[in-house]
Amino acid sequence: MLNLNGIIMLKLVSVTLLVMLISACSIQTKQPQTVFDKELSSFSYPFDVNVFNLQSQNQTLKMRYMDIGGDRTEKVAVLLHGKNFSGYYWERIAKDLVKRGYRVIIPDQIGFGKSSKPSYYQYSFSQLALNTKLLLDNLGIDEYTVVGHSMGGMLAVNMAYLYSKSVDKLVLINPIGLEPYLDYVEYKDPGFFYGREVNKSIEKIRNYQKKNYYAGKWTPEYERLLAPYKGWLNSNDWNIVAWNNALTYGPIFSEDINPLLSKITTPTHLIIGTRDRTGPGRGWKKDGVSYKLGQYQILGLKAQEKIKNSKLYELPGLGHMPQFEDYARFSTAFFSILN
Repeated sequence: MLNLNGIIMLKLVSVTLLVMLISACSIQTKQPQTVFDKELSSFSYPFDVNVFNLQSQNQTLKMRYMDIGGDRTEKVAVLLHGKNFSGYYWERIAKDLVKRGYRVIIPDQIGFGKSSKPSYYQYSFSQLALNTKLLLDNLGIDEYTVVGHSMGGMLAVNMAYLYSKSVDKLVLINPIGLEPYLDYVEYKDPGFFYGREVNKSIEKIRNYQKKNYYAGKWTPEYERLLAPYKGWLNSNDWNIVAWNNALTYGPIFSEDINPLLSKITTPTHLIIGTRDRTGPGRGWKKDGVSYKLGQYQILGLKAQEKIKNSKLYELPGLGHMPQFEDYARFSTAFFSILN
């Protein structure tokens, strides 16, 4: 029979073995960190990615893009991404466009996604529009429908204004820039935005999008959209990615697109989730300003009034990402436009 000391020793050995077993299992099941370089080299996009070598601002840059649907169709759609995403998030829309006979071009703008992240670049929507036009010229495409979401809507407006002979139709999905931000908010140096960007975490990004895009809801589909950031945040390249993120805030505030709206001659369609309250600069309003930014139930109507030959498609109850919140409702409006 075991004496008291033997029983105690046996229990200690059992506990030690249990702790070792749990630790071993934990080590075996722990997943390695995802790490992406600044150009997302190891992150897979939904379609083959091509490279356009762009000479811009005294440097050679790589503008990466997807080109699907073949080059024999006359109908071409160019999809312009927003500030917090890049071309990968157009997958579902692109597939449905191809089914309807479109060739689809999806560029990652310089500073975004798989494209170059220069140390210094004078970002403007005119420059990004020129870059996109040069890409399309290189592909031999001289007429196309331009679709822009969020910040991509500001870029799309510039393309329709600058290259009206090439843009046969303009589709704006919850574009930002429908109000002159610097009338209401303070101008900030890029260093201000860099400080905010470089200190982000995946939790902060998720919480921001959950609150501002999806009315507090979250799904696995929304989570998948965060994949690039999950790898970037673990990378030594995060500083340069964050710096480009900071620089691209500049034109959002300093380039007011509202004067351009009345000059657009291209047939234009606005798809607006009216719950959207996106208001860049809301956190640093000028003293004494009571104006409420991001009231899209009003902004859509005002934009339609300014743009000649335009139509407004309101989606009540949906926010800044209607194409993800309710694809059925969104696609009904979207494809009625393109049909």
